[in-house]
Amino acid sequence: MKKRICVVTSYIPFVYGGNEILAENLSKKLKEFGFESYVVFIPQNPFGKQISAYLSTRFTNLEFKGSGNEINQVISLKFPSYAIRHVNHVCWLSHRMREYYDLWDEFYRNLPSLSYRIKEQIRRFAIHGLDNYFLKRGVKKIYAQSENSGIRLKKWGGIEAEVVYPPPRDMVYRDGPYEKYLLSISRLTKYKRHNLFIDAFRFINDKNIKGYIIGEGEERGELEKQIEKSGLKDRVFLLGYISDEELEKYYSHSLGVFFGPYDEELGLVTLEAMKFRRPVITCSDSGGPLEFIKDGETGFVVNPDPEKIAERIEYLSSEEGLAENLGREAFEIVKDITWEKVIEKLVIV
Repeated sequence: MKKRICVVTSYIPFVYGGNEILAENLSKKLKEFGFESYVVFIPQNPFGKQISAYLSTRFTNLEFKGSGNEINQVISLKFPSYAIRHVNHVCWLSHRMREYYDLWDEFYRNLPSLSYRIKEQIRRFAIHGLDNYFLKRGVKKIYAQSENSGIRLKKWGGIEAEVVYPPPRDMVYRDGPYEKYLLSISRLTKYKRHNLFIDAFRFINDKNIKGYIIGEGEERGELEKQIEKSGLKDRVFLLGYISDEELEKYYSHSLGVFFGPYDEELGLVTLEAMKFRRPVITCSDSGGPLEFIKDGETGFVVNPDPEKIAERIEYLSSEEGLAENLGREAFEIVKDITWEKVIEKLVIV
């Protein structure tokens, strides 16, 4: 009988992004390597109700011993999925709840009153305690999905974690012509900073360069207003969710990709773009992408300033062969990140 492995992660209904993509791809690859696998999505819960999400996850036991449906291992990915109970539990962590860790100062500063601050301090204390308990006592092994994730585990909790980078998802990684447009791909949320990408087009003199934003999220309305207010409706386009086949076409014909989130753990977009031999423009405070993007070698690293981003976009467009040369070097960085190496680490049964 094949060994059974559940991939466990949290989700928010109607939200689909890197976490969901990674969970589905990991499960798919486990099947290809001869295991039975299933993705278990557990609730993340609305903000302020996180403790109940931890408790409901903790009271979920996936072992099913003696039932004929025994599950041999679980692999959890993000909060609060690592609260799941199983004797063979490996955590491949993307991140804990960032508002109570690396984003705490900004989050706390913007709370509306003293009573909110006191409540959130108590909640932060409780969540730190739960995270430390589950990650130190409830799992057999912890891996981090990036050096940035590993640094945060060490800083808040003193937890050591080996870094295992996730490969980009399965697509046809063809290398097409370098056309005059750039992509910005990820959920439309504040910390992904698509607004910087839009603002940059105000400073780009070459009006033939276009920008395509791919993804959905709560910031869509604000981004639409920004595009209209800036007079960029004929140059920057919100495409929403698109199929993998369409995404492959956009990637493989693009000049490059802008991915400038604020202090990201990693960002699968970075790895996808580089595997398509596309240079990536990122920001000096973007965190995980800086583990791969070397300024002037595999892309560009700039301050989170629209004018600086615009300069790099125009430079990429105007210098013949530059995008191709940077993309070639980018591919060399990521070509050896494989699912075989990941599964060799994560599977313990």
